[in-house]
Amino acid sequence: MTAQPPRFAVTAAEIDRVVAEFYAAIRTHPGLGPVFAAHVTDWPAHEARIARFWRGAILYEPGYDGNPLAVHRAAGNVRPGMFDAWLGLFDAVLARNLAPETAAAWSALAHRIGRALRYGLIGPATLPGGVPDLRQPPFGPR
Repeated sequence: MTAQPPRFAVTAAEIDRVVAEFYAAIRTHPGLGPVFAAHVTDWPAHEARIARFWRGAILYEPGYDGNPLAVHRAAGNVRPGMFDAWLGLFDAVLARNLAPETAAAWSALAHRIGRALRYGLIGPATLPGGVPDLRQPPFGPR
């Protein structure tokens, strides 16, 4: 059986570096920092878990066994509008750490995942007729 090639050229070390720098930025972000701090008590373990997620999604390495949508739903304080800030920070970290074509490819994947998570969170929030309510506040209570 032949191993599946990576989605794009990036190393495990580069993934680890991006994840570490991204979460350093998250911890100081005025809107996202408190949301993460409410749930993450062991930052090295969290970063290792998320690095396994990205290595699985990009390099097809086994090791991640979570359900991101279920985790974000269960958190209770993650709002759809937060993904804009999340993706903006992530894109900035990618641009600082990777070749432009690699950063663009990873960004595209992250934006697809972000859209899926955002829509998964707004599923229950609808206007009359079943139209998703995209006007939910990005931070704070609904």
